[in-house]
Amino acid sequence: MQDEPLDPFAGDPTDPTSALEDDGPGRGVQPLTAEERQDVLDDLADLDVYEALLTARDIRGLVVDCEDCRVPHYFAWDLLRANLRHLLVAGRTRVHEPAFDPDPSEYVTWEYARGYADGMQDAVEDADEPGA
Repeated sequence: MQDEPLDPFAGDPTDPTSALEDDGPGRGVQPLTAEERQDVLDDLADLDVYEALLTARDIRGLVVDCEDCRVPHYFAWDLLRANLRHLLVAGRTRVHEPAFDPDPSEYVTWEYARGYADGMQDAVEDADEPGA
């Protein structure tokens, strides 16, 4: 089972991104450090929690402000998960483009998702306290 989108340029000798894949010795992407790798693994674990909590509230995924193109990118849960897994393997993110006509009301930021999850955890802990 493939967990990432198919490459529409697979096998195309004129693929404009082919130069990005052939970094050559000494010019390539550095592997993730142990700390960076752990951060990505933590993000993947957090993503599972956020999806479980927010899908029930009709949230389709997360929005990320792209530092490269200065455009917000809207990622559905599965696409973001696939991108993070790719980062673990390849050491870099994929070439990307903005989603087509997303509904911004269906996406939240990482910070919102983290705050929502923290609030839900606090509510559960408060309910478990004696006398609550």
